[in-house]
Amino acid sequence: MHAVRDLRVLLRLRDFRSLLAARLLSQAADGVFQVALATYVVFSPEKQASPTAIASAMAVLLLPYSLLGPFAGVLLDRWRRRQVLLYGNLLRTLLAMATAALIVSKVPDWLFYASALSVTAVNRFVLAGLSAALPRVVDGEEQLVMANSLAPTAGTLAATAGGALAFAVRLAGSHVDAFVVLLAAALYFCSALTALRMAPQLLGPDPTLLQPRVREALLSTARGLVEGLRHLAERRIPARALTAMTVVRFCYGALTVTVLMLCRYSWAATESEGLALLGIAVVVSGAGFFMAAVVTPWAVARLTPFGWIACCAALGAVLVPSLGLFFEPGPMLAAAFILGLGTQGTKISTDTVVQSSVDDAFRGRIFALYDVLFNVAFVGAAAVAALMLPPDGRSAALLFVVTALYALVSAAMFRAGRG
Repeated sequence: MHAVRDLRVLLRLRDFRSLLAARLLSQAADGVFQVALATYVVFSPEKQASPTAIASAMAVLLLPYSLLGPFAGVLLDRWRRRQVLLYGNLLRTLLAMATAALIVSKVPDWLFYASALSVTAVNRFVLAGLSAALPRVVDGEEQLVMANSLAPTAGTLAATAGGALAFAVRLAGSHVDAFVVLLAAALYFCSALTALRMAPQLLGPDPTLLQPRVREALLSTARGLVEGLRHLAERRIPARALTAMTVVRFCYGALTVTVLMLCRYSWAATESEGLALLGIAVVVSGAGFFMAAVVTPWAVARLTPFGWIACCAALGAVLVPSLGLFFEPGPMLAAAFILGLGTQGTKISTDTVVQSSVDDAFRGRIFALYDVLFNVAFVGAAAVAALMLPPDGRSAALLFVVTALYALVSAAMFRAGRG
């Protein structure tokens, strides 16, 4: 009841409602755009998707988050954040419209990827701006805690709903990829209009607190990341956890590309059937992520974080060959659920280890490095899969590599837990 009362108080705040609406519309558009990009690359009838194309799409979706993330805050602390939300979403509207035009025009793939990359690069600034602005629209620490709980969760749900809407539109007919991208552009535009409900100076930053020069701020950020890396090298416990998470994320990425190729070429007679199967696989894996949130606190309390990571990796080492080598939808979907649980369980455990074993002064920088490792591992896995997978996605060699990596992580975490 206390949480419900606090939520009602938050929703009475006009500026909070405006910022939340801008977030929901922006992240719903992100969900639509990301699914539109993925389905265009993999499931368009006129395109012959390859693992290389999938790896390129994943790089477009994930690398801007990693490479720009640590430096986005430097600029956000110099620009008025309300203007970032307004002009950032207007820019993404135009870029998404340009991407739709490129789809219709059948241009070379590199030009399409360059346009899509620009949309996701701007996205990093908008999302960071939404988070940085939150303390300016609530009163007091108690409301801020509730707002930090509500806003990101609601944004994730909005992105999921946007992705589901894109899937539904895409299943309604072929040759609608450009229309789906235009739908994302419309949502970006609505988010920009919502930002106009807030005064330009409302969301900060305070100009008296800025560093004098952008160059100095950027160099300070780069030095901070190097110092964070040195701090991590001196502490074996968080370094081991981050290494394990990176390897597990790599395995999950390689298996994701495998399932994409199987859905496209091996499990379905038509692109629509393959897209529907992919949607089911995403839902099943997502259910595993949700189950990890339920199970992990109980498991960590009994096994320790390293013990639970070892169990999660051991599940992967057993299930990948026993279920994956059939290359059939049923066993693969069962594996998707368990591997989703294991991957998210590993991440939650790693978060706990890093939060509890890294000095507070370095925690932000370590998590910035964590974000880079998390996304680069996924993109790297897609690149390796592109080299190893045949067109139909059936590669026993890749599954054995993933199995070996899971086994190594399990053994290393079991030893670390005992030490």
